[in-house]
Amino acid sequence: MSLAGHASAQTAADATAPAAMDDAGGGGDEIVVTGSILQSQMQSVELKRRADNLVDIAAADSVGRFPDQNSAAALSRLPSVAVQRDQGQERYIQVRGAPNRWTSVSIDGIPMIGVDEGGTSRAYRFDAVPAVLLNAMAINKSLTSDLQAEAIVANIDLRTYSPLAQNGFHLQGDLGYGFMELGGKDQRQGSLRASWANDVFGVVVGASHYRRKQLTDNREVGAYDANGPTVFDIRQYEVERENNGAFAAIEFEPADGQRFYARSIYTEFKDDEQRNQYVFRLSTAANGTRSPASGSLNGVPVSASANYGEYRTRNYINTVGGDYESDDGLKAGLALNYTRTENTTYLPLVQSSLGTADRPSITYDASDPRFPVISLFGTVGSGASATRGAPLTGLAQSRFTSGGILIPITQDTYSDSYTAKFDLSKSFDDMTFSAGMLYADRKIKGFTINQTNIVSLAGQSFNPGGYVANKPWETEFPLGFPINYIDNRAMRADLDALLDRLQAAGTYNPSNIAPENRYRLNEKTLAGYIMGKYEFASGQVVAGVRIENFKLRNTGSSRTAAGLVPLSAPQSYTDFFPSINARFDVAEDLVFRVAGQRGIARPSFGEIRVGSSVNDTFVPGTVSGGNPQLKPEYTWGLDASLEYYLPGGGILSVAGFHRWVEDVLYQNQQPVGTDLYNSGGIDRSGYLLTSTFNGKSGKLYGVEFNYQQQFSFLPSPFDGLGFQGNLALLDGSFDTPTIKNIDFQGMSDTVANASVYYEKYGLSLRVSYQWRSDWLDTLGGFGGGEFRKGYDNLDVSVRYAINKNVSIFADANNLTDAIYLAYDGNKSRPTEVEQIGRRYMFGVRFSL
Repeated sequence: MSLAGHASAQTAADATAPAAMDDAGGGGDEIVVTGSILQSQMQSVELKRRADNLVDIAAADSVGRFPDQNSAAALSRLPSVAVQRDQGQERYIQVRGAPNRWTSVSIDGIPMIGVDEGGTSRAYRFDAVPAVLLNAMAINKSLTSDLQAEAIVANIDLRTYSPLAQNGFHLQGDLGYGFMELGGKDQRQGSLRASWANDVFGVVVGASHYRRKQLTDNREVGAYDANGPTVFDIRQYEVERENNGAFAAIEFEPADGQRFYARSIYTEFKDDEQRNQYVFRLSTAANGTRSPASGSLNGVPVSASANYGEYRTRNYINTVGGDYESDDGLKAGLALNYTRTENTTYLPLVQSSLGTADRPSITYDASDPRFPVISLFGTVGSGASATRGAPLTGLAQSRFTSGGILIPITQDTYSDSYTAKFDLSKSFDDMTFSAGMLYADRKIKGFTINQTNIVSLAGQSFNPGGYVANKPWETEFPLGFPINYIDNRAMRADLDALLDRLQAAGTYNPSNIAPENRYRLNEKTLAGYIMGKYEFASGQVVAGVRIENFKLRNTGSSRTAAGLVPLSAPQSYTDFFPSINARFDVAEDLVFRVAGQRGIARPSFGEIRVGSSVNDTFVPGTVSGGNPQLKPEYTWGLDASLEYYLPGGGILSVAGFHRWVEDVLYQNQQPVGTDLYNSGGIDRSGYLLTSTFNGKSGKLYGVEFNYQQQFSFLPSPFDGLGFQGNLALLDGSFDTPTIKNIDFQGMSDTVANASVYYEKYGLSLRVSYQWRSDWLDTLGGFGGGEFRKGYDNLDVSVRYAINKNVSIFADANNLTDAIYLAYDGNKSRPTEVEQIGRRYMFGVRFSL
């Protein structure tokens, strides 16, 4: 399989010019770029031009010249790619406005699966893959039959560095240090890659590290009723995040056309999070008035939450294989891979409240609904007769001792994947025939978010209000009263000691996980394909079919009043996935493409699990949990593009696409409809199941514009100017049995990227802008839900080459100081407002 759908190789005239070489991962092409922005752009455009399919490519040097710390941020520079952030950091990507589960991922040609928190999504977490590990990235927007069919809108192929790319010894790396504007926290980065090769043997090792400490300002509203907001949720997070990676590869080429290799990749995402949270429960105040813009309330209940928690995602990717190519056009490639992915969460959350006598009275000004300003007063009396007392200088944080509980929130998901992939092709005069097979055996086990081990802090030698630090919040959001930080680290140390004592006494068991939350699945996929490419004077046609047999072993338990009932819901099905890609060279520099394909997206592990909880006391009874009856989502798709290749490695293109999707997944409550949950003589087929279901049909369509060019025709010194930009206009919806035209979650109808750069005299300067429009985030009853407001980001990167071996750089990110806002139906009802501030990085790059 090739990086860019069999993009043709092009040999550079010298070591610093763009070059494409056969990649040992599967007979495709690897991009090796060691020069300028222009050289990187030229290489990417050339591979796009020669590709068999519709593809967008970012070469390694393009990644390095953007201020991107993970692969999600780097991919977001390509057309029709929007990024989803968590506390400001890029995590998932969405291609063409589609749900992120509709995009599949390969690394060095080997299919990967996403293992997210609790297994509730198959979406791949790109924040666990540092950008500096990658040599190139390709977004295959139309599929050829040698690509995995589990891709409704795109397959993303991430490629690592080949040690045979350059002869001799090479060492390159970078060191950087900077700061976050909000709170003045620091960030740092470093990477090192060493390689050596001769004409026969090559080895490369490398590692990368990025860490940032940040504050995250956060305000939330629990809900709205006829009188206005019901809850003010005031939060700030102290976050320390790391992206770490290491890789090594060995390649041996004993003769022309023969290559053997072994590669190993380790990636890690670490997130240590300290929560400081206070919740004012307006709707349960003793008395008073509320409105959307203001309020005066007496005896307001206030609760606090604090934790020092840990999120971890790790990938261990190991591949061995070989490639063979003869002079008569025969090619063969074999790859064997083992990948382990781990995703774990541990959040020991402490919750407490103010006692009735300490509940304050408040007034609030929500004329800017994003930032309600609260004034605090004492409360005289109680109940309906409570009145406002004297003004308070602050919140009585040390008095949060009532009803204290510890909730050790946990979730674990582990996957072990074994993959074997074989590809064979033979070229004749105008024809190339290809065939191949893939076998993947994936074992997944874990549990969704678990909160069953609640510990009462009453009677324990632990005071939730005793950890108030002598340090006020550093916040850019208006508040109305001062708050001090909680010493979460000291609290966590004492909690760990408390839990150790309780465990030794036999009153706490950390492995007590609700059985209905657990899942254990085994996926086995056997795939084969045949494909032919016919080349003629003015273009080519690539057509083929992929056949996939999928078997699922799905076991777990259902909790009923009578106890746990073991359940099993296996699945087995075979599908055919035809595809066709045609390219027509309309003129010397004008290319027209058209493509058609069938694809699939399978439900996540958490969604399809059999684990469930049954309640027989209601009429009708209820079941909550997974839905093992889920079917995959299937699609038929069409793509077309017109590409004009400009002198000097530029491109001006327009592309359109349409996807018709069946059995779209959505969340709902509806009758079970099967005997799966029947036990003890009870018929539960009419019970109401709250879970994920298959809807009916959906459609997703759009148009993409792309333009990039260096203006070398301008007089010096302006000939160093260049531009890269793209715009995607998107639309789509799906139907359920009862509601039509529901928006897809996560779809912005407009996504835009633009970069202006200047590169000359050793200076490389780039100003980059990204914008996406509003999108639906969660469905809150059809026709409504929580939306995310669109936002923009402005980044600046400066590089200056001191000499051919050393350069210095400065990066400035998020110069728009974006505010991330969620709202309930309209922007006057914000549900979450978040901001992380600008960030800056300075450093040095070197190469030998």
